[in-house]
Amino acid sequence: MVGRAAAGPARPGRVRDGRMTGPRVVVHDRGHDLSGVVRDGEAWAAAARRTAASLHADPVPVDLSGEVKQFLIDHDNRVTVRAMGRGDLPDLTRWRQSEHLRRWWASDGEPTAERIEATYGPRIDGMSPTRMWVAEINGRSVGFVQDYRIGDYPDYAVLGPDPDAIGVDYALCEEWSGRGFGAQVLWAWMVRTRRRLPAATTYFAAPDHRNAASLRMLAKAGFTEGLWFDEPQEDGSVETVVGCSLDVARVLG
Repeated sequence: MVGRAAAGPARPGRVRDGRMTGPRVVVHDRGHDLSGVVRDGEAWAAAARRTAASLHADPVPVDLSGEVKQFLIDHDNRVTVRAMGRGDLPDLTRWRQSEHLRRWWASDGEPTAERIEATYGPRIDGMSPTRMWVAEINGRSVGFVQDYRIGDYPDYAVLGPDPDAIGVDYALCEEWSGRGFGAQVLWAWMVRTRRRLPAATTYFAAPDHRNAASLRMLAKAGFTEGLWFDEPQEDGSVETVVGCSLDVARVLG
């Protein structure tokens, strides 16, 4: 196993007028920057909603990796996730066959239509611990998310920090990648998962250590980098991945 010290604790809050305050929150709304502070015990998402006081939409993350937690009221785009059905397999096959994704899923074998159906069909049908979701932007399918309880995969659970954490993998198709929607897609999945699995306290992702874009997207959505470890792959190879965790209570509430 390849290890690196986990990220340190968040910096303490500032003292203002003799009282402690948490991180700053900024919500961007049609050219206006609305500023607030996370109160003691308050989640970042709750602080953003309180700061925006919007009747139109909840704030979504722009970048939660810095001391200032930046959110956006997006009036133009509706980013959602929905359960994947077998009718989505052609899109999933096309995405997995693109050069954009082949590099990061190479160890799963050649993504033929037959292999994709054999791998993902049981997940769609509820015959596997892994659940499949389609990411949509304004009703258009743009990628997928899959999630699972870490402890349901014993070989993986020994590497993860918490067997009860919810693991997540994700991908946007090439034409929608790099357009700033990655963190919003993850956020849509996180909000849905918070309702679906309210007892889960941690979400966990482990992208390849070379996948800088994925690591950056996770950071923007509120994940924190931790240990690096070597993860065995289905083809017998080993890939070095970066364990990234999200504290559900701190970020979502």
